[in-house]
Amino acid sequence: MRILSEDLKNYLQKTVTVSGWVNSRRDHGGLIFIDLRDHKGLIQLVVTPDTKESFSLAETLRDEFVITATGKIRERAPELKNPNIPTGNIELVVDELTLLNKSETPPVNTHDDGAETGEDLRLKYRYLDLRRPSMQKLIRRRSEFYQFMRSYMTEHDFIEVPTPILANSSPEGARDFLVPSRIHPGKFYALPQAPQQFKQLLMVGGVPRYFQIAPCFRDEDPRADRLYGDFYQLDCEMAFVDDGEVVRQEVEPLIKSLVTKFAGKKLLSEEIPRLSYTESMERFGTDKPDLRYEMELIELTEALKGTEFKVFQSPCVKALCVKNGASLTRSQIDGFTDQARKLGAGGLAYILYENGTEKSPIAKFLKPEELKKIKELTGAEDGDAVFFGADTREKVNKVLGELRISFADHFKLKDDNIVALCWVVDFPFYEFNDGEKKIDFGHNPFSMPRGGVEALEKANTNEEKLAIVADQYDMVMNGYEICSGAVRNHNPEVMYKAFGILGYDEKYVEERFGGMLNAFKFGAPPHAGCAFGIDRIFMVLEDTKNIRDVVAFPKNGSGVDLMMSSPSVVDSDQLEDAHIDIIED
Repeated sequence: MRILSEDLKNYLQKTVTVSGWVNSRRDHGGLIFIDLRDHKGLIQLVVTPDTKESFSLAETLRDEFVITATGKIRERAPELKNPNIPTGNIELVVDELTLLNKSETPPVNTHDDGAETGEDLRLKYRYLDLRRPSMQKLIRRRSEFYQFMRSYMTEHDFIEVPTPILANSSPEGARDFLVPSRIHPGKFYALPQAPQQFKQLLMVGGVPRYFQIAPCFRDEDPRADRLYGDFYQLDCEMAFVDDGEVVRQEVEPLIKSLVTKFAGKKLLSEEIPRLSYTESMERFGTDKPDLRYEMELIELTEALKGTEFKVFQSPCVKALCVKNGASLTRSQIDGFTDQARKLGAGGLAYILYENGTEKSPIAKFLKPEELKKIKELTGAEDGDAVFFGADTREKVNKVLGELRISFADHFKLKDDNIVALCWVVDFPFYEFNDGEKKIDFGHNPFSMPRGGVEALEKANTNEEKLAIVADQYDMVMNGYEICSGAVRNHNPEVMYKAFGILGYDEKYVEERFGGMLNAFKFGAPPHAGCAFGIDRIFMVLEDTKNIRDVVAFPKNGSGVDLMMSSPSVVDSDQLEDAHIDIIED
C-alpha cells in the first residue's frame, strides 16, 4: 500500500503491508524504530523483541535497504507524535519483516537534509539522487504538468500527431546531430531540431490544428537554462491563420493557467504586453526582458550631443538608474566594471547621488546643465546611482542589458512568486552575419516577412533588406525565452525570393527544401504556430535555477551522460556497418 495514503488514519488497529527503503534506523535497546520511505513519504515502523526473527533482521538493516513490513497501525503516544510529517500521528507495529534487497553505502545523499552533493556525482548516480523527496515531487509534478498541457490542447481542438525522429537536416540555427545510414552509404539522417517541416506539411495535409510534446535535438553548448542534446517542447500549428496575433491569443490562456492554477503564482499583469524586437532591445538591452523590475535603459544621446566629455562623444549614450545604487561599495562597482569590460565596454562610468551632491570620477568633465539633464532624464534621486554606456548602439544595449540583470540580482529585485510574461514581436527577417560578413536569415526561411513578396521585391540595398521584419514572435517569462513562433512562409514564390535576396538560386532551394516546397505547390493554406520550451517553463514555475534539476536523466554541463558513459567509443564493426572511418586528429 502507499505509505501516505489518505486512508491510513482509517486503518487504526488494522493489519497492513508496506514496502520501501530504509530511510533511517534507531536502536533504542528494547525497541528498534525504522523510518520507511517510498515515493509518497515516510512512516515509522516499530520492531519489538517479541518478533524474534523480525527483530534480528531489523538489527542488520542499513540505510537504503529495501524491505516489506506487515503489522498493525496504531496511534502514537501524544508526546511521540511528529507534526512535521503527514504520518506523524501513527506508526506501524511490525509482526513480520522481510528483506527484499540490500544496499551498499550510497555515494550520494538520498535525503533532503541540506547535505550538499556535487552535481557531477549526483548525475553519475542519478538513480539514487532521484530517491530524494524533492526529486520525487518534481517527477510527479512534471507528469501533472504534461497532463495539464495535453488537456488544454485537446479541449481546444488540437490533434496530437507524432512526427519522425529520423529526418533531414533543417536550418533551425543550431548544429544537427547526424545519423549515418547503413543501407544508403554516404548519406545521413538528422535528428530533428524541431518538427518544423513536418508540422507545416500536416497543415498542407488538411490537419486543422496540430500539437505534440515533441523531442528536439540540437548540438548547442549547454548552460544553466538550456539542456544539451535533447529537450522537449510543446509544439503546435494552426491552419488558415495569417496573423500571429491569432496564435498568441489561442495559447495565452494556457500559459496564464499554468502560472496561476498549476504553479499557484501571481501574474505581474493579466494583460500580456507586446513589445517589438526593436523596442525591447532599446528599453531593456535584450529580446528576452525580465519585466518584474523596471530599471530601463535611458536614452541620452541627443541630450548630451555637443558634450566636451570625449567618452560621451559616441554614436549612442544610454544610462541605467539603479535605485539605492549609492550603497554600492567601491569593490562592488569595480566588479560591475569588470563585467562591462568582459562584454566589450571600455569601462563603466557612473554617478552616485548622495546628500544632494553628485559623486563621480566623471562629474568634473560634465557641464552643470549636462548633469542636470542626466538627473532629470534618469529620474535619479538621493541614494541612487546612474551607470552609463557609450559606444555603438548595439554594444551599449548589450552591455547595459546584461548589467541590468546583474543589478537586479544584486539588489534582489526578482520575486520568484511573481511571473512576468510578455510577447516580443516583429523580429528582423534578415540580419548581418558578422562572422561571414554577409546578410543571412535572422531566424529561418520558414517565417513570413510582413508584406509578403512585395516587401522583398522593394528591398534593394542592405539597409532596406535589414529593415524587413518577420511576423515572428517569442514569449518571455521572467527573462527566459519560453516560446518561439511565426506565421509561416507557405508560398513558393516568397521562398524563392527570400533566398534569392541572399544569392541562392531556385535550384538550391529545391535541393534543400524540395519536400516542403513541392507540397506548397498543391494548395498550401496559410498557417502559423509556435513551440514552447517546456523544460524551461517548468524550471521557472518550480523555482529552480538549473534546468538539469527538472529532468530525470540530464547530461552534465559538458554534455556528458556520466551515468551511462555517453558519448562513448563504438567498436569497429559498428563503424563499418555505418560506412564511417575515424580520422585521428
